[in-house]
Amino acid sequence: MARTMDPLAKKIFKGVLVAELVGVFGAYFLFKKMNTSQDFRQTMSKKFPFILEVYYKSIEHSGMYGIREQDQEKWLNSKN
Repeated sequence: MARTMDPLAKKIFKGVLVAELVGVFGAYFLFKKMNTSQDFRQTMSKKFPFILEVYYKSIEHSGMYGIREQDQEKWLNSKN
């Protein structure tokens, strides 16, 4: 005898699933934008520095070093 979920549980499950998918795709596109645009990383450093820090740590964890330093050097030179 198969048990089915009641309609409210189905709606909650679908809502949670959609929210998870939106979050995963949003994180992917944000990472891709930060990975390809130094100007976008500068904007993120001003508005959301904690998100940029997560980006730098994930890049460094994957073995790519020097991006943080390149960004800081360019931003410092652009101020002068």
